[in-house]
Amino acid sequence: MKQHEVRSHKSADRIPRDRQLAWKLAEIATDPVPVEPQVAAMVVNRLIDDAGVAAAALMRTSVANARAQAVCHQLVPGAAIWGYPEGSAGRRVAPEWAAWANGVAVRELDFHDTFLAAEYSHPGDNIPALLAVAQHAGCCGTDLVRAVATAYEVQVDLARGISLHEHKIDHVAHLGPSVAAGLGTLLHLPAAVVYQAIGQALHTTTATRQSRKGDISSWKAYAPAFAAKVAIEAVDRAMRGETSPAPIYEGEDGVIAWLLGGPDAVYRVPLPEPGEPKRAILSTYTKEHSAEYQAQAFIDLARRLRPRVTGTAAVRSVTIYTSHHTHYVIGTGAGDPQKFDPDASRETLDHSLPYIFAVALEDGTWDHVWSYSPERAHRPETVALWAKVKTEEGARWTERYLAGEAFGGRVVVELEDGTTIEDEIDVADAHPGGARPFGPDDYVEKFHRLAAGTIAPAEQQRFVAVVERLPSLTPDEVRQCTFARPDLEAKTPKGGLF
Repeated sequence: MKQHEVRSHKSADRIPRDRQLAWKLAEIATDPVPVEPQVAAMVVNRLIDDAGVAAAALMRTSVANARAQAVCHQLVPGAAIWGYPEGSAGRRVAPEWAAWANGVAVRELDFHDTFLAAEYSHPGDNIPALLAVAQHAGCCGTDLVRAVATAYEVQVDLARGISLHEHKIDHVAHLGPSVAAGLGTLLHLPAAVVYQAIGQALHTTTATRQSRKGDISSWKAYAPAFAAKVAIEAVDRAMRGETSPAPIYEGEDGVIAWLLGGPDAVYRVPLPEPGEPKRAILSTYTKEHSAEYQAQAFIDLARRLRPRVTGTAAVRSVTIYTSHHTHYVIGTGAGDPQKFDPDASRETLDHSLPYIFAVALEDGTWDHVWSYSPERAHRPETVALWAKVKTEEGARWTERYLAGEAFGGRVVVELEDGTTIEDEIDVADAHPGGARPFGPDDYVEKFHRLAAGTIAPAEQQRFVAVVERLPSLTPDEVRQCTFARPDLEAKTPKGGLF
């Protein structure tokens, strides 16, 4: 890997294109380096992971509404909307709209993969867009695997080098460029075209972090799908010869100068050298629990502590020492009273470490539906315990978080009798460095568990069998990387403008 230095430049400097970050990303997209077997295997895992969490969310309102919008944009050959049966009116739609519907389904439960560094990211958000375009454009499985490897590389490298949340910019600003780069690989586009697409995608997908602050709304699920949809449209325009604002990162009025650190800021983004394999997906990790990733380890720690806490009514206080990021995003450092409100939205509770830890400590488990239900959130003893939980930043945990070594912390439970119970955890059990790292069988088991009751068992088996052969799939077989629920068309709401 080589560190690429990025900073703002005056317009008079006329920074050469080959020194611009967008061009460097385009070169990564167009590098024909082969995909390593372990990377290809992880791409398979993550497609199965995305599909499982999407299947579990098919009937949720936000997902149904996104699907209802998408079915109004039918196109042949088009791309599949996950859940729509063969022969349905909306079975094949324009790829940007399939990416929209499937992307919302993937993000709705906040249950897919993550990468944490200078910035947060959910790289699995790239997959619905790349799959949709591959289905529409008639791409083979090999090209799709290469495209996913590129998209993960670009998003992870940007997340390593450039913090967005520090300047209250939502993390999907890294997703637009990664989708555009992945599509460049998928479609074998020239670097000059990919460069323009990346610039357009970044320019049109920067937004504030209010989508993840205070009363967190259903837009949290839509935001990544919107970025991916916009990136597909940017690629289409670039392929037609349209250009983008440049230099988009380094310009005098560009992203760094006015949205990030300002004219004096310098960022260092690690990028693979020409011919160096794209391995970034191997640095990412999925979720065992349906909660914000920085809560994963604490759910596991709560389960471990539960036998030692004999009745949560005896708890006087719970203090969680953790990283700056965790404290200020999902902890009490955020200063959001909504994180303690039993009437808060699921999206808000998902970003409340005090709520998540309290429920996990009481139940010894976590469920993607029941743990967020109004009945569960309003339980009086839970509300009482919840109010006793606070987080504090620990310098050691922040340092280890930024180094990619730990995404957990230390918990001190003080009981009414004055005794204390303490324990700590570095990473979630399912993390590659955790107690029970996720392997291929775990991804398949997670898919079947989440699809149960939504997708028929035979259809689940067919889907998994196809995806497990992803690197060798023909274009027609890539179009079979979908699954059907026979009654879904009837359960898709009407209304709106389309």
